[in-house]
Amino acid sequence: MQTSSKWQKPVLKSVLPVIEQSTHVSTSLAKVQEVASWMAYEHFSIPDDTGTGPFDMGNDPDLLFDVNFFIGALNFAFTDFATSVKFAVDYQGQTWSDTEGMFARIHEALAAGQDIFSGQHLASVTRDDLTRLFAGNVELPMLDDRVAILNEIGATLVDRHQGSFHAFVHSCAPAMYADGNGLMERMAQEFPRFDDSSIYHGKKVEFHKLPQLTLWSLHRALFRSGQWALEDLDDMTAFADYIVPVGLRLMGLISYAPALEAKIMAGQIIERDSDQEIEIRAHTVYATALLTDAINELRPPDQQIVVPQVDFRFWNTYHATFWPHHLTRTIMY
Repeated sequence: MQTSSKWQKPVLKSVLPVIEQSTHVSTSLAKVQEVASWMAYEHFSIPDDTGTGPFDMGNDPDLLFDVNFFIGALNFAFTDFATSVKFAVDYQGQTWSDTEGMFARIHEALAAGQDIFSGQHLASVTRDDLTRLFAGNVELPMLDDRVAILNEIGATLVDRHQGSFHAFVHSCAPAMYADGNGLMERMAQEFPRFDDSSIYHGKKVEFHKLPQLTLWSLHRALFRSGQWALEDLDDMTAFADYIVPVGLRLMGLISYAPALEAKIMAGQIIERDSDQEIEIRAHTVYATALLTDAINELRPPDQQIVVPQVDFRFWNTYHATFWPHHLTRTIMY
């Protein structure tokens, strides 16, 4: 089933040794074929939004570059680790939780004319600044980590890219991979925050969840208007996070060893970069790539899909489920 070009790119190539050596997680090839046999006939679309959920941020490409990179830098950990309460805000007569709570506060700041994206602002942003920006029912989790991330990114933007995310985007090829000048390659190289990789049994494993999600968001926002499009979308993988593994587990595509299953069900922390955490993420990437290829084998040439569409199929179905997901304290997802 490993027939598409994405299997020759760094993310999928790097996860294959994990799949071969896994002891905590496994992928069922039979289940991949079984699920593909009915999922292939579902409707898959590319969401028509600006990467910011229900909030319209306009159609200026440079602003959308800025918005989506800012979101990409902060798009992690919305549930309080001690209380399990999700971050939520009240805005425009509704309550928005999780990532949408962050979107709401960003939309509110833009509507008020606040400068929250410039490198100069980010380089000097403080804990108090973010507390005010993201006021909600609870303090946004890992707030000190978020301050450090934005300070580091802001300093790099000021030093190398005229103080803006959009200047950085314009300096890169509109692709993930382009002999070192691809947008995702450069994100991981120039901004440590986006270097989402781990070491498994002495070998580097690349996931790059947030860089890929950022580029997927930009593509969705701009490809229809012809203002910008990602040239190698077919090579994108799943956004290895907390939610997609839940869907894969419940459909039987992946399974956990009893000790890991018990740990997840009990809400115990799984350490970042542990074998268990790396295997969960690696099998998420592997299983969704296999499933996408199996689905495409059953669909006509003009209705082929990409991995992010399958990822969204799982995320959209299971992000509100009460079934427990694994818990890892990390800035990477």
